[in-house]
Amino acid sequence: MKEYGSSVQKLVNYIMTVEDHEQRTKYAFIMVELMKQIHPNMKDTQQDYSKKLWDDLYIMSNFALDVQGPFPPPSPESVGKAPRKVAYNQHHLKFKHYGRNVELLILRAIAEEKLEDKKILVAYIARLMKGFYVTWNKDSVDDSVIWQNIKDMSENLLGTIVDELSQETLGHAKVANNARNTYNATEYPNNNTNNRNNNFRKNNNFRNNNNNRNNNFRKK
Repeated sequence: MKEYGSSVQKLVNYIMTVEDHEQRTKYAFIMVELMKQIHPNMKDTQQDYSKKLWDDLYIMSNFALDVQGPFPPPSPESVGKAPRKVAYNQHHLKFKHYGRNVELLILRAIAEEKLEDKKILVAYIARLMKGFYVTWNKDSVDDSVIWQNIKDMSENLLGTIVDELSQETLGHAKVANNARNTYNATEYPNNNTNNRNNNFRKNNNFRNNNNNRNNNFRKK
């Protein structure tokens, strides 16, 4: 193997000539340690790395090395075998720029039984979709397009709610607050982070107010 050089190959060939099995195994372990030093940038932090070195040792011996190693020798058929191809995503997205997760959120909104919670979810999804649309298309988009996309993706199961919410723009304070409340709900993992951010802002405001009062006191 070119990555180890001809000197390592000669040492492997010598190890194969050693008749004593125990001594041959000892030399094999020393050989693996030497191979580690040849590539010091490859840290031995995982078991897979040690297995790779032993596999390389067996390969350089043409699978003829008989030692008591920590790993079984690889099969000759596995060497040079092309990796298995990763299957393509089989999800047929109606709108690829929104992604699969938005479709899952819409399914979650459809399954929601409480009407008020369903409205909050749809409002949050609409704002999320508008952000994704602008990110991928780099163009402004009318709110009616987003609402219509939700109808199409939900097969009009959310049509009634969309018609009600679409009376207000996605930037309206009421819709924004609904989406924010959904995002801060306990069932969402980012809730704790948002609470910490809110507490941080409150503490900063408290300190700023104290500093302002102290400065006014000094001026007097």
